[in-house]
Order: sequence, then C-alpha cells, then structure tokens
Amino acid sequence: MELIADILMVAGALGAAFYCMVLSRRLRRFNSLEKGMGGAIATLSAQVDDMTRALEGARSTASDSSSSLIAMTERAESVSQRLELLVASLHDLPIEKPQTPAKKETPKGKPPKEDPPAAFLRSRAADPLILRNGERGQP
Repeated sequence: MELIADILMVAGALGAAFYCMVLSRRLRRFNSLEKGMGGAIATLSAQVDDMTRALEGARSTASDSSSSLIAMTERAESVSQRLELLVASLHDLPIEKPQTPAKKETPKGKPPKEDPPAAFLRSRAADPLILRNGERGQP
C-alpha cells in the first residue's frame, strides 16, 4: 500500500512540475519584449511619454497665443477709444462751405449742365460699360 502511495505521490509531483514548466513558458512568452504583452506595455509607455511632451508643448503654445491675443485686444481697445475721440472731435469742427465756381450763363429755359464727380469719370475711364450680352456699351 505504501508503494502505491509513493507512486501516486511521485506522479503528482511530476504532474505539478510539468504544469509549472508549462506556466513558466507561457509567462515568458507573455512578458517577452518583442511579441508579448511586455512589448505592448513598453510601446504604450513610450507613446504616453511622447503624448505628455506634445501636450506640454501645446499648453505652452496656447499660453503664448492667449497672452498675445490679450495684448492685441488691449491694443485694439485703445485704438478704438482714440478713433472714437477723433470722430467726436470731427463733429466739433465747423463745416466749411466749398467755393462754388462762377456759374456759366446758359440760354433761358435750360438748366446749367453740371460736370460729373471726378471719381465717376475715373471709374468710367477705367471700366467701360459692359452689357449683359457681352457687348461693350457707350461709356
């Protein structure tokens, strides 16, 4: 009976040793840096470090942009106040009447012919009238 118990005990010990060896191989493959979970963890760790650096760079850039935007806004507000002051001071200036040239004498019954404004003459000379059908009209 003792012999059978010893044989069963040796068989159990060999089974446990075989099971431990199988688990050891699986654990080695699981933690290998090239293919297993260890490699994935190392890769993810490197990516987290890269993302942390990128986030810090983005934060510093956003901070710089924010400070420059604040400075530009303050400058725009001061310029706006100066412009408002200038416009208000223009309302206080007296209006000068333009000197009118001597009127030409025209025959009775006909109104005097006025010259078109200079800006209108300039634009007519630069861009002749173009009709919808593509023909050029008389300026």
